[in-house]
Amino acid sequence: MNPITIIKALRPKQWAKNGLLLVAMVFAEKYDDPESWMNVAVGVAMFCMLSSAGYLVNDVRDIEADRKHPKKKHRPIASGAIPVGMAWGMVVVLIAAGLAGSWFLLNQGFFIVAAGYLLSTLSYTIWFKHAPVLDVMLIANGFLLRAVAGAEAIDAPSSPWFLVCIGFGALFIGLGKRLAEIKLLSKDAGEHRKVLAEYSIDMLQQFITITVACSMISYALYTFGGGHDSSMMLTLPFFIYGVFRYLYLVEKGEGGDPTSIFVGDKPLLICMALFVAVAIAVLQLGNGAAG
Repeated sequence: MNPITIIKALRPKQWAKNGLLLVAMVFAEKYDDPESWMNVAVGVAMFCMLSSAGYLVNDVRDIEADRKHPKKKHRPIASGAIPVGMAWGMVVVLIAAGLAGSWFLLNQGFFIVAAGYLLSTLSYTIWFKHAPVLDVMLIANGFLLRAVAGAEAIDAPSSPWFLVCIGFGALFIGLGKRLAEIKLLSKDAGEHRKVLAEYSIDMLQQFITITVACSMISYALYTFGGGHDSSMMLTLPFFIYGVFRYLYLVEKGEGGDPTSIFVGDKPLLICMALFVAVAIAVLQLGNGAAG
């Protein structure tokens, strides 16, 4: 078996989503703490294993549908490069390693969140993948739990407003993914993913409008009500541009693979880098003024 094929089946490109665990370290002002970096790095590794296990389960269950999809038919399991039995063995190993590492290398709080993430992922794949609205909510829940896990890894509190913002932002990404899939597959969308037959472009656009507005409002409230200096509002323009840029890409039909957008769109990457830089600068200046 080609090792590259095995790695491809784990969908390493999707591991970029686990970078969300780093967010808590920035806003908890622990970005200069080596121990926090180490804990978050371990946490990211655990989530990479658990998320890959979820993708393998998904690919095994959707093997027939994926073989009819113009892009998914080339995945290792759908193409037959990796036998189903071997895929299930990989799932067991990844889940065992991810949960054991969460318990023994980090802490109980992180383990509970990691187990909740795994349960949410498997629930989506097995039961709720074809349930309209619930499917997107569970996708969003995965992002939210990543943010919470990052805070648990460094034993930091999570601001309610920030979690609300992450939740609505994740809903926006999930809805954008569904919209892009419908645009790509057109009338055949329901054959490739049953739940797509329950959505319409107009419906998804209305949902997206609501979630975008809520995410912006909740982040704006966080900037002056999240326990930091009110200068954190200086990050708001970057947040707004990032959301609008992503919405622009979704409308162009490029939202089917959110990870590709976040790691491949240069304007969005620059915006995220400036957002983090300004946030750290504001936090540093706030600490200096307090001292």
